[in-house]
Amino acid sequence: SRGVSPLLAASLIHAAVDGVLQTDLTEFKQQSVETEGEGNEERFTLLDGESLQRCFFNKLREVCSEWQKQFPPLRPLKRFLLASVHAIRNTRRKMEDRHVLLPEFNQLFGLTDDVDRAFFAVFDGHGGVDAATYSASHLHVNVGLHEEIVKNPAEALKCSFQKTDEMFLFKAKREKLRSGTTGVSALIVGSKLHIAWLGDSQVMLVQQGKAVTLMEPHKPEREDERARIETLGGCVTYMDCWRVNGTLAVSRAIGDICQKPYISGDADGDSFDLTGSEDYLLLACDGFFDAVKPYEVVDLVLDHLMETKGVGLNAAERLVAAAKENGSSDNITVVVVFLRDPQDILADCLRDPKSHEAGDDARSSPFNFLSCEAAATQ
Repeated sequence: SRGVSPLLAASLIHAAVDGVLQTDLTEFKQQSVETEGEGNEERFTLLDGESLQRCFFNKLREVCSEWQKQFPPLRPLKRFLLASVHAIRNTRRKMEDRHVLLPEFNQLFGLTDDVDRAFFAVFDGHGGVDAATYSASHLHVNVGLHEEIVKNPAEALKCSFQKTDEMFLFKAKREKLRSGTTGVSALIVGSKLHIAWLGDSQVMLVQQGKAVTLMEPHKPEREDERARIETLGGCVTYMDCWRVNGTLAVSRAIGDICQKPYISGDADGDSFDLTGSEDYLLLACDGFFDAVKPYEVVDLVLDHLMETKGVGLNAAERLVAAAKENGSSDNITVVVVFLRDPQDILADCLRDPKSHEAGDDARSSPFNFLSCEAAATQ
């Protein structure tokens, strides 16, 4: 049912998948194929998707029947999380962005310890949607099933990008696919924030009304990226922007089989402590960040909260609209993850407007934080 709670849905999916994995999967075997890799051959078994899907739904019905008799306890997140997402095709012919919101990460992967986990990601495809769709379906699964997910989640997140790239390249070779995708992800584990990324999709943090840069996107003009590409025998040339071998404007991505190894699938990552003073995370593709500066994000979100009296559900829609108004013609996807109640964020601004003033870079900002008091009296 479309009205089922995400927490319950994730728990049901985990129970059904677990049931499927306990059955004899040889009956779904379609064929075995081999893929070559630097002197080694790896064998993969392809399963028949249609019959496996029927098996899954049969298991799901069994689980629902059992849970109607005895409903298991479901543990929601202890920390506050509210996600706002909006995505548009804009003026492009096709929509090649994909996104994942998974506050129910523990329930989906059956993690029963007392640690909160939540996963968010944005993928910006190019040359077709296959790579972005595949990554949105598989990256979080690779993270959740990684052997280090409990002890070393940062490593699990970063390594899962490379695993997803390898898996998609195998599919791309078999099906003659040439697409690729950038990707950025955030994994919240207890009081830690882990991020990983490939390409120029980005994640930023807003803390006490200040924009905080968390990463540097992978672009060909970066000195270290240019050196890596040229060492491999590739080149970086300027053709309306800096491009790898005269084609792609990003230097790392999942897929792009024809541009490997120059377009690397090796993700960068970082980890940060969450102290409770963080307002929200923002993940978005380059269609957004090429049109809206980080300091403008702070102003736009706060202005939206003032207009809605602290309701943040449509904050992402406001940001997407701003990017389009600023001239972006690309696909635009924005995910805002509030780490505090938006009403508390607004109340803090109204209580102390100066603490939320933008820095020197914000002098051209169209909004003024000192208008908080005036807006509150209207």
